[in-house]
Amino acid sequence: MSTGAAIIAHDLGTTGNKATLVDETGVVVAATTVAYSTDFGSHGKAEQDPGAWWHAVAEATRTLLARVPGARERIAAVSFSGQMMGAVFLDGAGEPVRPAMIWADTRSTAQADLLIDRIGMSDGYAITGHRLNATYSLPKIMWLRDNDPDAFGRTRRVVCAKDYVAYRLTSELATDPSDASGMNAYDQRSGTWSEDILTAADLAPSLFAPIVQSTAVVGVVTADAARITGLLAGTPVVMGGGDGPMAALGTGIVDSGSGAYAYLGSSSWVSYASSAPLHDPQMRSMTFNHVVPGMFVPTATMQAGGASLQWIVEILQPEGGDYAQLLRAAAGASASADGLFFLPHLLGERSPYWNPHARAAFVGLARHHSQANLTRAVLEGIAFNLYSGLRAFTDNGARISTVQVIGGAARSDEVLSLLSDIWGMGIRRRALVDEATALGAAIVGGVGVGVFDGFQIAERLSRTTGTFSPSETAHPTYVDAHASFVDAYRRLEPWFERSPSSPGLATTGKNR
Repeated sequence: MSTGAAIIAHDLGTTGNKATLVDETGVVVAATTVAYSTDFGSHGKAEQDPGAWWHAVAEATRTLLARVPGARERIAAVSFSGQMMGAVFLDGAGEPVRPAMIWADTRSTAQADLLIDRIGMSDGYAITGHRLNATYSLPKIMWLRDNDPDAFGRTRRVVCAKDYVAYRLTSELATDPSDASGMNAYDQRSGTWSEDILTAADLAPSLFAPIVQSTAVVGVVTADAARITGLLAGTPVVMGGGDGPMAALGTGIVDSGSGAYAYLGSSSWVSYASSAPLHDPQMRSMTFNHVVPGMFVPTATMQAGGASLQWIVEILQPEGGDYAQLLRAAAGASASADGLFFLPHLLGERSPYWNPHARAAFVGLARHHSQANLTRAVLEGIAFNLYSGLRAFTDNGARISTVQVIGGAARSDEVLSLLSDIWGMGIRRRALVDEATALGAAIVGGVGVGVFDGFQIAERLSRTTGTFSPSETAHPTYVDAHASFVDAYRRLEPWFERSPSSPGLATTGKNR
């Protein structure tokens, strides 16, 4: 490690906290992960213990400081990326009154329906940049009020995951625009909590924390927190932001000229940076505030992107065969060109349909189709669905010619070449796979305390490791195929409505 300043960035994910020590040049010096558990239960329950987050942050911090001699005195800031759309319920002393309801908790469908009745889906979308939906924080708060009045009566503030841990470090309670924009209670036009929505929800504005910039120094490490974490008392703590916008920053998406990025994980999404929220008339996409002040990140997320690819590999090669060979064979096979399509809705669907009843399906399957054809159809289905998200952007004026790609499936040349052909855009593989959010948090922390001179450092720290260009003849054919792909879904949609609800996304007919 160099002798200059360093940043500790914590990425509070769904399965654990990844802590990363980054020096003043942006080089990752050390990293460690501490896991925690989730309590999944019936009717959509998904809860975590906020104390486990704090324990994970403290343990990971001690590990990093022990691993890098002399680091303690060089830490210029601690910053955070955190899982979004949850609810941490705190009493007047800042103590949790119960476990946190995380983003995956969908018990509040009735409360989301009530909001829709009172506000209207279109008006809610115009205010928040999001559909009104049980996956967000506000309906969860309403659910607690309606189902556990004792816990709600003791609640004085509701915050997100990274807000709570920053509070444990500093004794200062706040949130930032990126997390606020994922709560279904934030007015993106005014940059404040929405009076109209809170009135409709019958919730007091005092429940919600003050909003500060993601780069704000929210406080300093207290003596008690220093004793627990090993940090020096007085170390600055930067607010940080939500993990989605942090991933955008870590991938180098900082302004309207940065292009778009795609994340190819179990769930997958496409996103870009914009100077204004995107309000798609079809509500195919959603918009978060960026961690870059004054910017936004319109996003289209599908439930089972990489998960669909993992599923077909497990089905076709259950004994753990050659994944790379299967992809190579798919690259030489046909699917949509031979009338074969795959609808990748294994877990219901968010963008573009927001339909929990959607199901996966092969359409046009014939006797001569092989493993390679099936795999090709799955790859094309993922690409077509994400292309619907990109179309939500470009149909509304976004100019996108290049997409940066991260996530596990981005390691495959075959996958990225296919994306380029279907999307008709240049594709750039980034060196980052799971590190984008942590790097984003480190950049926000560094900018907040002046270690980094601006967000453009993200473009220098996130290397391109491969480029792919679309075939001049392939994309027009795929545009027609995409229309057939969408038509297949629309024709099956009435059948989906009569099938049992998928487990991936709880909602009702009002939410579509």
